[in-house]
Amino acid sequence: MSITVPHASHKTSVHTSVIPRPRKPAWDEEPSAEDMLAELHGLDEDDPRADVLCERVVVLYRPLVNKLARRYNGRGEPLDDLQQTAMLGLLKAIHGYNPERGRPFISYLMPTVTGEIKRHFRDHTWAVRVPRRHQENRIRLRHVLNEFQQAHARTPTVRDLAEEMGLPEAEVSELVQVSESYRSLSLDAPDSAGADGQEGSRLEDQLGSEDGDLELVVQRESLKPALARLPEREREILMLRFFGDHTQSEIAERLGYSQMHVSRLLNGVLRQLREEMAQEGTPAHG
Repeated sequence: MSITVPHASHKTSVHTSVIPRPRKPAWDEEPSAEDMLAELHGLDEDDPRADVLCERVVVLYRPLVNKLARRYNGRGEPLDDLQQTAMLGLLKAIHGYNPERGRPFISYLMPTVTGEIKRHFRDHTWAVRVPRRHQENRIRLRHVLNEFQQAHARTPTVRDLAEEMGLPEAEVSELVQVSESYRSLSLDAPDSAGADGQEGSRLEDQLGSEDGDLELVVQRESLKPALARLPEREREILMLRFFGDHTQSEIAERLGYSQMHVSRLLNGVLRQLREEMAQEGTPAHG
C-alpha cells in the first residue's frame, strides 16, 4: 500500500480578508440638529411634525444645557431654577435659530442659554428693585474694587471708583448702596454667636418697636397754650399733683387749703383742660 504525499507546491493556501459591515441606508442615519431645525422652520406651527422635531432637538442638547446651568450653581439660586431657565434658553434658541445663515446651531445655542441664565440673576435675585443701569454696573464695580485693592493695597473711596469707572461720584455712591441690596437676610437669622458658643441674638430683636409715648408728645404740646392760660394757683396744683407726685392731702397742707377744696380745684382744672382740648380736636387722656 502506497501513500502519495502531495508536493509542497501543491499546498492550498487560504487567504482571509475582513468582510466590511453593511452600511446603514442614508435614510436610517440620525439627522443633525441643523437639518432638523431647517425642516422645523419649514413647517407650519400647527403641523404635528413640528413638535416631534422640537422634542428631538431638546433631548439632544439637554445634557449640554444642564451642564451650562451647573456652572452657575452655588450663587444663591436653586439648581432646579437654573436648569429650568437654561431649558427656556434652549427653546428660545430653537425658535430663533436661522438655518439659512449656515452657522452651527451650537454657536447660537451657547450664548442664548448663557444670556438667559444671566438675565435670571439680574431680574430675579435682587432683594429690592433697582434701576437697570445699576444692575449692569454691579459686576463692573466688583472688578474695579478687586483691581484697585490689589494695585493700591487699600479700599478705594467713592472718588477713586468714580475715576476708574468714568462715572459721576453721585452715581457711584448710589451704585455702592444699591449693591448692598442684592441679598437680604432673614429676620430669624442669628446676628452673631455668643462667647459660650450659643446662638446669638436675632436681627428681629434689634428692630425698633412703636413708641407708645409718641402720642403723649402731641398731647403735651397741645396742652401748653391751655396751661399758660390757667391762673397761677391752678398751675401750681397741677405741677404738684402730676409732676411732683404729691397727694391731695400733701398739696392741701402745703397751700393751706382743705383736702376737699384741693380736690374741687383739681377736678375743675382738669374739666376745663379737657373741654379746651376737645374744641381743638385733640383727645386728652387722664
